[in-house]
Amino acid sequence: MSWFQLDPKSIAERTQYGGAAKKIPSLQASLLRGTVGFTAVSVAGFAPWAVTGRWLRQCIGEAGLYAVCAFAFIVLSGLLLHQLIMGLGSLGRFYKVFGISFAAYSVAWIVGWMSVGGHWGSITGLLAGTAVMGWMLARAFDATRQTLIVIAVLFVLNSLGYFLGGVVVETIMALKQVSLFGSVVPKPVQMTSAKLLWGVFYGLGFGAGLGLAFHICQTEARALLASSVAPRIRGEGK
Repeated sequence: MSWFQLDPKSIAERTQYGGAAKKIPSLQASLLRGTVGFTAVSVAGFAPWAVTGRWLRQCIGEAGLYAVCAFAFIVLSGLLLHQLIMGLGSLGRFYKVFGISFAAYSVAWIVGWMSVGGHWGSITGLLAGTAVMGWMLARAFDATRQTLIVIAVLFVLNSLGYFLGGVVVETIMALKQVSLFGSVVPKPVQMTSAKLLWGVFYGLGFGAGLGLAFHICQTEARALLASSVAPRIRGEGK
């Protein structure tokens, strides 16, 4: 049983009822929406850590800081990514399924990272987080046969963006002096900019993973739509 009426039949019916059956998003469109949209969300989600991280850590602790960042991700993601779900009512359904799965991802990531620490902690957290999220997305869309590929897609692309961003940040932070238009960039500004740049890479990787994951989860719904729309189009052409 699916969650929030996200099973293939329900999605296909809502898409047909809403008159969007001929505008089914392609793989490229889903990847573009996921990548661009989640990159914007990611920069905003990284901002509490990059800009006010020290103050928040002192007030609410490490876990509290991550919770604030996760909340920003969830709130903003629906506005930019809800059309990854086909059919009417995508905004509310996206908030429900993404809010629950991203919250679970965040908790699993934090537990994995804090339990091990360092780079291996990051890998452990990413694997645990994407495994939980991938399972929940596949379950929500009643696409359990795609569970492993959804998890793999999320883990690989999320990790690629996360670690590539980390390398860029470490490289920038290792520079003793950064100049822009002939002026020396103050160290605090350099640090904040580097962290936000990490958010860009994280968003690009994870956003591509989300776009592909949602596309895969709706494979059967697209097949149902294609089988019902094609005969009608042929009939209209006679």
